Amino acid sequence: MTIEMDIEPKFNEKCKIHRKKIFIKVDNCNLNIFLTFSNHIRDIKDPEHPYSLEELKVITEEAVEVDDQQNYVRVTFTPTVEHCSMATIIGLCLRVKLMRSLPSRYKVDIRVAPGSHATETAVNKQLNDKERVAAALENPNLLDMVDECLAPSYD
Repeated sequence: MTIEMDIEPKFNEKCKIHRKKIFIKVDNCNLNIFLTFSNHIRDIKDPEHPYSLEELKVITEEAVEVDDQQNYVRVTFTPTVEHCSMATIIGLCLRVKLMRSLPSRYKVDIRVAPGSHATETAVNKQLNDKERVAAALENPNLLDMVDECLAPSYD
C-alpha cells in the first residue's frame, strides 16, 4: 500500500503579484461581485499548511464563475493531492466564507475540479447538500477548524 503525502506543497509565486492587480474578466454587471468574491476567498488558509489556498494553487481566479443575472456563483477548487483528506474541509471553508460574505440571493456551488480527487463525486455531493453542510457546522470541532482557516492573517 502506498500513501501519497504532500510534504512540500507547490507554492504559487504569482499570487503576490495577483494581489496588486485588478483583473477585469467579466462584464460590468459582474465586476464588483467578482472582485469582492476573489478578495474574500483568496486568503482562506489551508487547514494543513501555513499558506493560503491561493498560494497553494487550490483556488485560482479562473475557477470563479459569477452570474449576477442568475444569482449564481461557482467555485471550482483543486486539492493539492488526489487523496487529500482535507478536501471537504476546504470546500466547507469556501462555502461558509461565501455564505457570510455574499447576499443571500446567490446560489453558491462549490466543486472539486474534475479528475483532481479520488472521491470527487462524494465530495461534491457533500459540499452542495444543505443538510450535510448544516450538520457539519453544528460540530464544534469542525466549526473551530473552519473559523481558524477563515481568520484574517495580517501579513
